[in-house]
Amino acid sequence: MSHDVLLALVAFVFVATATPGPNNLMVMASGANFGFRRTLPHILGIAIGFAAMVTLVGFGLIRVFDAFPPVYTALKVASVFYLLWLAWKIAHAAPPADRSAEAGRPLTFLQAAAFQWVNPKAWTMALTAFTVYAPDRSLATILLVGVVFGLVAVPCTGTWTGLGQQLRRVLTSPRRLRAFNWTMALLLVASLIPVVYH
Repeated sequence: MSHDVLLALVAFVFVATATPGPNNLMVMASGANFGFRRTLPHILGIAIGFAAMVTLVGFGLIRVFDAFPPVYTALKVASVFYLLWLAWKIAHAAPPADRSAEAGRPLTFLQAAAFQWVNPKAWTMALTAFTVYAPDRSLATILLVGVVFGLVAVPCTGTWTGLGQQLRRVLTSPRRLRAFNWTMALLLVASLIPVVYH
């Protein structure tokens, strides 16, 4: 991969990773509800899980979808239902005074990493990256694309988490926090519209 193509790839990954999507909306809600430190495993799960997913896509996993289109349709349906379930969980997150140990738990590292496999935006980003910036799919290029996604994801999702944490100053009452959680849940559901109609 040439230097110019690498810079273009980094720019694409940054824009795609920094813009609103399921991951960023979830870490923002987590930052507001649980703070930055408790959301850190979620951030790392996104970065490492997404890098691993992108790498496996580059090694040919996408050929399964080409050979068996119903598998992609099944993944899409599962993704929509999983995101709707996550939106429900965000909307019903307990306010600080009401949190039990069960209600007050952000996504774990493994949950966040596994989520990348049903994140429609993640699949779109991975497919675009290999189609546009790494069509040769050599071993070095595939690994480089995976590393770029992993490295760029940390500051991008970290920024959204920090923004959510800063909102905690405004979300001082259970009513405000509930309104914020419902807003984040509705935005997460709205992020599914392009997936459903594509």
